[in-house]
Amino acid sequence: MARTASICVFCGARFGTNPAYGDAARELGAGLALENWRLVYGAGDVGLMGTVAKAAQDAGAETFGVIPQHLMDWEVGKRDLTSFIVTENMHERKKVMFMNSDAIVVLPGGAGSLDEFFEVLTWRQLGLHDKPIVLLNVLGYWDPLIALMDHIVAQGFADESVKEFIHIADDVPAATAALKSALKQ
Repeated sequence: MARTASICVFCGARFGTNPAYGDAARELGAGLALENWRLVYGAGDVGLMGTVAKAAQDAGAETFGVIPQHLMDWEVGKRDLTSFIVTENMHERKKVMFMNSDAIVVLPGGAGSLDEFFEVLTWRQLGLHDKPIVLLNVLGYWDPLIALMDHIVAQGFADESVKEFIHIADDVPAATAALKSALKQ
């Protein structure tokens, strides 16, 4: 059966403090395989990155990892993926991940995940793409970010429509449903 879509997952290279984050990463990875979607991610074998990739692999999904050379040791580049690409820098990594995906899901993460989220959101706001962006808001992790987006709009620094570019999902089934609807599957 041919792959139907490629889903880019941005997430932490750490596990975070709540085991629910890892549970969501495992469920998402397995769910990608169930939908016959390919995982596109940062090629790390640590934290939520490694968790989502292992779950996707264990469930039979294709995996496409992209990592910059300088993070090969730090994020422990996961070389047993279906496709593994080493880039020169972080910007190239994000570009390759984005160009090889049909949609984006953002699991809990830190500054890197925020950087990735805001870059794809900005590109969407500028009309450079129309790919769905799903915030997987595990146990309200992204509530402060959602409040910040509301604040940015309320203060006149973004149009109300910017919030329409983001699908907020409280769990993996809701994220999957949002992706299927946006991808018209």
